[in-house]
Amino acid sequence: MGLSRKYGTAITEGPTPADVAGQAALPYPDGWAAVAFSEELTRGKVLTRPLAGEDVVLYRLGTGALRAVKPYCPHLGAHLGLGRVDGEDLVCPFHLFAFGPDGACVRTGYETAPPRSPLGQYPVCEVNGAVFVWRHHDGRAPDWTVPEWHVVGHRPARSGVWEMAGHAQEVIENSVDLGHFATLHGWRRAEIGGPVRYDGAEFRLSMRAHESAPVLGEFTVDVRVEGYGLAALHVDVHTPRVGLRMCTTVLPTAIGPNRMQLRQLNRLTFDEPARLPAPLARAVSRAATRVLDRAVFKASCAFTAADFPVWHHKQYVQPPRLAHGDGPIGPFRRWTRRFYPPQSATAPAPAGRTGTPPAPGSGAEVTPGADGIPSPAPGGSSRRDGAPGRVGAPEPGLPERPERPSPH
Repeated sequence: MGLSRKYGTAITEGPTPADVAGQAALPYPDGWAAVAFSEELTRGKVLTRPLAGEDVVLYRLGTGALRAVKPYCPHLGAHLGLGRVDGEDLVCPFHLFAFGPDGACVRTGYETAPPRSPLGQYPVCEVNGAVFVWRHHDGRAPDWTVPEWHVVGHRPARSGVWEMAGHAQEVIENSVDLGHFATLHGWRRAEIGGPVRYDGAEFRLSMRAHESAPVLGEFTVDVRVEGYGLAALHVDVHTPRVGLRMCTTVLPTAIGPNRMQLRQLNRLTFDEPARLPAPLARAVSRAATRVLDRAVFKASCAFTAADFPVWHHKQYVQPPRLAHGDGPIGPFRRWTRRFYPPQSATAPAPAGRTGTPPAPGSGAEVTPGADGIPSPAPGGSSRRDGAPGRVGAPEPGLPERPERPSPH
């Protein structure tokens, strides 16, 4: 009975996470990817973060400037994530070789002439309270940027970070997947405000959601989305009935085959009541923001987290079998091709959990191809151009981490 009891106490059941299911993995997307919040990198701080199957070492110099480098010392291979910052230099923990802001070796630990062995550096930028690192499959320099966004309210931002199976593209694609806002998030009805506009590495769209609540009754929520590569969403939300204005930044990062980290940062404010004198209206707005800031942030995270189990277990289907009411997913997928290596799709193969990207041509990756948009219904449209449409009737169809206030 000992062996039978040992092997019978636990059985495998339930959906298999995407990163262990053996499904084909999308390639890592080219471009910028968020690897930290600005508040995490104080002066002299050294952090190691995963990006596209490899470690990236981040550190902030005494001047406040940021650097992102490949993880291994060119001397004898020690991991620089164990090092320290000395003024403007990163010092290896092994033989105390020091590397200046330009990556050049400036001294050794035994006062001999430093070798010509510079660090491998990544382009890095800091914007909107986050730190972005650039990587490209062919090593090219950055050819687009994440712009600085406007800020609402007077209070510090709140932020959260999670890790799960899934791919960064799935997160960005959610913004054009109109159907899921009704079926998963419970919107009664949503309307897209016109064609999705694509411009190089950017896209923009607007939506209006119709919702109801016991106290408020029926109300609308106006949403404007700006996307930058497969790295960043900036979402403006306005609820006129209560005067709520919220900016949400959503930052997915591919860290391994079918595995990602997701960062979110929120700021909010309430409109000043027009019927009150200006000083009193300002005081009311600030008081409402202070009292409701945490609760609104938790609700925003809960809205995002409704997708977590889906992303964690889903398979990327290409081509998809789309239906009317899905939203402009096909045009979005055609746009995403610019962020992947220009190669043909290959037969599915296990993605594995090794943390290393599948080699090109290895059969372990797929590349977006045909959009799978259905033919128009009689008298209808397949919305290939992202034209206005509706989700909801009558059309057919958390690994939590506590939030932390941010000073940015």
